[in-house]
Amino acid sequence: MKKNAPIANHKFEELNRRHFLHLTGLGVAGLILPTDSISCGSFVKGHFAKLSMQLYTVRNELAKDIPGTLKRIKEIGFNYVETAFWPEGITLSDAAKYIQDAGLSVSSSHIEIPIGESKKVMLDTARAFKNENMIWHGWPEDKRYSSLAGTKELIKIYNEASKFAKENGLKFGLHNHWWEYRNKVDGMFVYELLHKELDEDIFFEVDTYWVKVAGQDPASIIHKLGKRVKLLHVKDGPANWNDNLPEDNPDPMTAIGKGVQNFKAIFTESKNSAEWLVVEMDKTSTDVFQVLKESYDYMIENKYARVD
Repeated sequence: MKKNAPIANHKFEELNRRHFLHLTGLGVAGLILPTDSISCGSFVKGHFAKLSMQLYTVRNELAKDIPGTLKRIKEIGFNYVETAFWPEGITLSDAAKYIQDAGLSVSSSHIEIPIGESKKVMLDTARAFKNENMIWHGWPEDKRYSSLAGTKELIKIYNEASKFAKENGLKFGLHNHWWEYRNKVDGMFVYELLHKELDEDIFFEVDTYWVKVAGQDPASIIHKLGKRVKLLHVKDGPANWNDNLPEDNPDPMTAIGKGVQNFKAIFTESKNSAEWLVVEMDKTSTDVFQVLKESYDYMIENKYARVD
């Protein structure tokens, strides 16, 4: 597929997480890669975390113009992106070429749980993007989180996924939404049980916004989870509970620093563990690139992250 070729048979309606689940893992056809152990770059350590941005933020823009969207992300100042999904018909090799051509690299990738056929997709994703950080995106809510037995069943699945990832030179992590911090099983919040019983090599990508929406304090949660917190999703806005959230209809989010989040406290707690800070907006009411620019400036001017 030529770099600027149109995306065939794709409707340019607003995409939500349901489209995400439909499209994630598509676009793998035609990509033939070995599935032996993958050697990718390790986490880059430093005085403070490196900055990335989640491409789910610009899913609608990507559906219309992939190279143009990635170019604008680079122009804002981002050097890294976290991948999610690609428009129908775009293979992983296509996507990797688009990212490379834009001068960007991949910090981490959202994937399906690597079980069954998804194992190969995870390996292909890691090799295509030269990235070892594989993260179960976590959507939608798994009702097994409503019981102790169900949560322990999921813990077993996650531990098996992590074992497979390690066997192939990869790291496996979990991204949260609100239910892990609202649901209680056996007197414990789900996140507490996960932290207690998951394989120690499974890292958390703490979505600070959903933690706040759930009624918890993100800085306190990061403190409790300690070294398991390797990535943060950095997002801001009203962070109120919304009955439409289960239908994937959140309130519009703001630029970082313009909502209710206490980022000074969050980054103070995360400085000894988090290696990537990933800017994301699920929904905005204004131009998404302007919101990303304001967010980038806030993170850099306050010296909360680095972009090298």
